[in-house]
Amino acid sequence: MTDDEYLALDQTSERIELFDGIPHVAPPASGRHQDISLDIAYLIRRAARRIGLDAFKAIGVRLRTGRICIPDVAVVKTDGHHFSLVEADAVLLACEIVSPSNAVNDRVLKMGFYAEAGIPWYLLVEQSNDLQLYRLEGEHYVQHSVTPYGQVLHLTDPVDVRLDTSEMSPPR
Repeated sequence: MTDDEYLALDQTSERIELFDGIPHVAPPASGRHQDISLDIAYLIRRAARRIGLDAFKAIGVRLRTGRICIPDVAVVKTDGHHFSLVEADAVLLACEIVSPSNAVNDRVLKMGFYAEAGIPWYLLVEQSNDLQLYRLEGEHYVQHSVTPYGQVLHLTDPVDVRLDTSEMSPPR
């Protein structure tokens, strides 16, 4: 599938990503997954807007031709317009919340895709365990911090915000 064919799908009820020209359909997110993404997006968005950035839930990110991912939350440089697709160089942080049905995609495949595209920060949320923050060094991510549920992750880059995991949906 080409980028144009992908974009012609327009809005669908399915979450469709494009991995090297192959469409991948993700199952609907669980309620817990949605709760976590809403909590994180809300907190990050408020901090991002204070410094002229924005944060979006499930926005399309073109990493390169034939590769379009939809992170659960993304911090984006924006001109204030709303859109459904941004280029990778506008994304400062991508966040994925690991689901049992796509754990390998989030922990390995998408992490590699985001690093290759040069996205500076990657936040990986393990629903029953912790928040893992990675920073880009060269062509790969290195672990910057691990925050267990019940503690506070203090992001300082690309936005300054405290994510108090005790106020998020509790692990199950």
